[in-house]
Amino acid sequence: MSSPSPRIAIVTGAAQGLGLAIALRLADDGYDVAVNDLAVKSEALQEVVSQIQAKGRRSMPAIADVSVEDEVRDMVSRVVGELGGLDVMVANAGVLSSGNTVIETTTQEWDNVMSVNLRGVMLSYKYAAMQMIKQGRGGRIVGASSAAGKRGFGNSSAYTSSKFAIRGLTQSFALELRPHNITVNAYAPGLIATVMLDHPDDAANGGRGSTMKKLLGLPPTHPHAEPETIASIVSYLAKPEAHFITGQSISVDGGWIMS
Repeated sequence: MSSPSPRIAIVTGAAQGLGLAIALRLADDGYDVAVNDLAVKSEALQEVVSQIQAKGRRSMPAIADVSVEDEVRDMVSRVVGELGGLDVMVANAGVLSSGNTVIETTTQEWDNVMSVNLRGVMLSYKYAAMQMIKQGRGGRIVGASSAAGKRGFGNSSAYTSSKFAIRGLTQSFALELRPHNITVNAYAPGLIATVMLDHPDDAANGGRGSTMKKLLGLPPTHPHAEPETIASIVSYLAKPEAHFITGQSISVDGGWIMS
């Protein structure tokens, strides 16, 4: 691809977990990184900014609720104004559903999950694309799907539906942005050792991740990985040599779901 190497990235949901690992990895790769999360996580976000700056890269907090269109639009505008452009958008922010069955799931719970996991990704994609098209130098857009976006699981209808939808959104947007040399892909993690994997009953059930594995009907020996494993995939998708990969939702799950 003829566009210059990516220089400036935004990572949403970056105060902890996968977003934090992705932001630090992109900084190691030479990107200036704006890190997004909610205002209640401002202190943790500022610590991420400090870690990125310690690596010799520019960084800034980008406080916004990704489910609110005006906040996403303004976030992108602030980042462009302060850092000078946008080459990589990682729409990572997401929430889990409660574990209710479909019958037990309220419309409020459903809407809350969809607003962050799906609308938040769509808005991040949208405003990143608008800026990248304006710049005319291509770009990379990456979103968060899940193993639950490739196979349905019980007691997680809202979460699973949102992650399936991200795959469709990613494919559609990849086709629309191909003429602009912008790739759009997603990562589909399996069990990753973040706070989303943790459960109060883990100590009784056999250690970290044991309760989630039990709830999913998986054996205790089923593998889980560290957040840096996902960061490495995002790192590759953001690189110039990944120009021929678009519209994909790449499984990173230890062979849990094969296609």
